[in-house]
Amino acid sequence: MLRRLANFKIALICAVFLALAACSKKNQPNLEGDGAGTAVPGSEKDFAINVGDRIYFIVDTSTLTPEAQETLRRQSAWLKQYPNVTVQVEGHADERGTREYNISLSARRATATREFLIAQGVQGNRISSIAYGKERPVALCDAEQCYSQNRRAVTVITGGAVSG
Repeated sequence: MLRRLANFKIALICAVFLALAACSKKNQPNLEGDGAGTAVPGSEKDFAINVGDRIYFIVDTSTLTPEAQETLRRQSAWLKQYPNVTVQVEGHADERGTREYNISLSARRATATREFLIAQGVQGNRISSIAYGKERPVALCDAEQCYSQNRRAVTVITGGAVSG
């Protein structure tokens, strides 16, 4: 009887461990082929994830930082690889300052971004620009961490990208 009880306890413990092991989630490859987490080359997702679709600016300037220039070099290489793609550069500013000042500043940021891409060999007729000023913030709060996210230029694909 004691032996049977001991065997039952062992079997119960093994069953619990097997159940727990069966429920654990390991990073297993996606065999269903739905493409989750991947970007099709030449797609908008490829551009945003693998190249970078935005750059950031220092307060009250339209000067491209070294980090911004590196992102724009990657953008220009990608755009030259996919010559049918057209883009629009959106200039943005943080919430400080007047509406008029921020529209002007964001226009200078969009222009600086566009001109850098052209200087890197991207045809100018493939790049339009628009200034949004402080009208489209991505972060809202009264702190530098939010302001710095809003001082940006975003390169948006407007046509010619591969679906995916």
